[in-house]
Parts: sequence; C-alpha cells; structure tokens
Amino acid sequence: QVQLVESGGGLVQAGGSLRLSCAASGRTFNRYSMGWFRQAPGKEREFVAAITRNDLFTHYTDSVKGRFTISRDNAKNTVYLQMNNLEPEDTAVYSCAAAAGSGYTRLSDYNYWGQGTQVTVSS
Repeated sequence: QVQLVESGGGLVQAGGSLRLSCAASGRTFNRYSMGWFRQAPGKEREFVAAITRNDLFTHYTDSVKGRFTISRDNAKNTVYLQMNNLEPEDTAVYSCAAAAGSGYTRLSDYNYWGQGTQVTVSS
C-alpha cells in the first residue's frame, strides 16, 4: 500500500508561484511513476504533469508547459510541482498519484491517490 499526502496549496495572485509537495509512505517509492492532476469545480479531473521512475522522463499538459515543473526526490519519498506564473485558470484541487506500471498518461494508469490540496489564483 502507498499513501500520498499533498501540501503547499493556498491563495496567490495571478503571476505568483507555489510549490506543491506530495509525500509518499513506504519504501517502494522509486518503483512508481508519479503524476499530478487537478479538478476545478464543475469540471472533470485533468492530467497536469508526470515523472517516471528515477527522473527518466517528464510530461506536461500543454496549458502548463513552460510554467510548471515536476520533480522527485526518491531519497525523501517526495514528488514536487513547482508552479510559476500562475493564472486564474489554474485554480483547482491538485492531487498527486502513483502509477505502478509503465503507463502514466491515463487516469487508469494510477493506482494510488492523495486527497488533494486547494490552489486558488486570484485576478
């Protein structure tokens, strides 16, 4: 079992920055690809970013490319999402997730989910 706990959300003005953290339990963190997703009120959950085991590959949705950076520290069992130049459209609950297999682009690829952290960006 893997438990994930997000932190770092909050209220910021447009153009500001936040860094989200996702702490994972257990000793098998380096076996999982990790992803960040977000869900705004009235909308479906959408993919934001993912990183494979041992930092071999990263992937971002088009709307955050150049602004967000995903990274991981396997020694600390933690994945991060650095969010710069935030926009009101980024407002959502952000959740991290762990994928046991080789896939990382679909919701069904992910086996474990955190409870989420709220990010609110004001105009």
